[in-house]
Amino acid sequence: MNKIGLIVTSLLVALGLSSSMLFVVDQRQFGVLYALGQIKEVITEPGLNWKWPAPLQNVSYIDKRLLTLDSQDTEPMLTAEKQRVVIDWYVRWRITDPTEYIRNVGLDESAGANQLNRVVRNAFQEEINKRTVKDILSLKREALMADVKVAVLEVVKGAKPWGVDVVDVRITRADYVDAITESVYRRMEAERKRVANELRSTGGAEGEKIRADADRQREVTIANAYRDAQKIKGEGDAQAAAIYAEAFGRDPQFAQFYRSLEAYKASFNKKGDVMVVDPSSSEFFKAFRGSTAGAPPAAPARK
Repeated sequence: MNKIGLIVTSLLVALGLSSSMLFVVDQRQFGVLYALGQIKEVITEPGLNWKWPAPLQNVSYIDKRLLTLDSQDTEPMLTAEKQRVVIDWYVRWRITDPTEYIRNVGLDESAGANQLNRVVRNAFQEEINKRTVKDILSLKREALMADVKVAVLEVVKGAKPWGVDVVDVRITRADYVDAITESVYRRMEAERKRVANELRSTGGAEGEKIRADADRQREVTIANAYRDAQKIKGEGDAQAAAIYAEAFGRDPQFAQFYRSLEAYKASFNKKGDVMVVDPSSSEFFKAFRGSTAGAPPAAPARK
């Protein structure tokens, strides 16, 4: 039993030593091997590696992937015309030299992100001070981002290199501060209302002009139609009068008789009409009195 316990204990000690001496470097990381607090080796290739047990040697890991730093500061910046604007941006960066990074920046990615945030903000402030709001919002924004990237690279690759590379710098939003934005919105709203009122006024004037022109054309059309109708009616009356004159001129006695009949018809057009006259002395009934009593008047001779 003592031999078995010794063997088991020996195996456990061997496993403990091997686990403290072996470590794995992931393909997404750098492995930094320390010996008594000093950097001994930087392992860039993934795989299984060994070291002396702690505290003789220790290992730490740094991310080698492309990292993204988003702006967290909402403090406004001043443009060339002293306008206060808020810029949102992001930076794509990566650690390229773990040794320089650890010596000049820090032991993890957060230390580099904090310092890089300060450098990028200062670069943006310096470049925005040289430009107007129109430049920031126009196609010149690309030149602004390129200049900021150059300024940041000069810092991180300067006398004390950070061991990092800045891949890209981008602006995601450029806007006025809230107070100015509200004022701009009110001014834009007032301008749109002015344009709308102007369009409504112009439309009303055009509408009145169109209605007046339509009324004028209506009056002209009615007047022309009335003129033509009266002309046609006059021509018809003239033709009718000519026909009557020609017809009555052939036999004046028949014409007088016909007019008398029309007068009788107009006088007695209702059953209740009553007229009291003396037939013997009235001219109205002259047609009913002839030279021969009870004999109808002779028919007119045809020519």
